[in-house]
Amino acid sequence: MTNRGIVAAGAALVGGVPVAAWGLMGQQNYAGLPASELDYAFQPWDIGDGVAAVAGGLALVLAVSGAVVLVRRSLRGAMDQRWWGVLGPLVALGLMAGVGWRILTAGGIGANIGAGLLIIFGTPIAAGLLLWSLAWAFWLATQGRGHEGGAEWGVASRGL
Repeated sequence: MTNRGIVAAGAALVGGVPVAAWGLMGQQNYAGLPASELDYAFQPWDIGDGVAAVAGGLALVLAVSGAVVLVRRSLRGAMDQRWWGVLGPLVALGLMAGVGWRILTAGGIGANIGAGLLIIFGTPIAAGLLLWSLAWAFWLATQGRGHEGGAEWGVASRGL
C-alpha cells in the first residue's frame, strides 16, 4: 500500500466518525410534543431519521474499514505508529462534533442547557484537540523524517 492508501484510510476513519455519530444517534427532541412546538438553539437539518441512520451506518462501515487498514499497516511497520498521536485526537474531535451537533439541535421546552454547556466546555476541548493534532502532524512531517528506516510521511520505504 502506498502513501495514498494510508492517507485514504486515515481520511475514511476521521471523516466517517462524525457522520456515524450524528446519523446513529438520531434527533434528540423532547418527547411528548410535536417538533413544531419545540424550541431549538439551532435548527436541525431537514433530513429524515431513516436517511440519517443509513448515512450513519455507511459512515460507521467506512470508519471501521479505515481503522482496520491503519491498524494492520501500523502493525506491519508500513505506517509510523507516531501518527496515531494525530489520528486519535481527530477521531475524538469527530465524535464530539457528531454528538455535539445532535445536542445543539435538540428540540426542547425553553432553553437548551446542553447546548450552552457544550459551547462553553466543548469549544476549548475541541480547539485543544485540533491544535494538538496540527502541531503533532507538523512535527512529524518536518522533524520526524528519516526515522525508522527511511520513513517519510509515516510510510516505510520498503512498503513502496
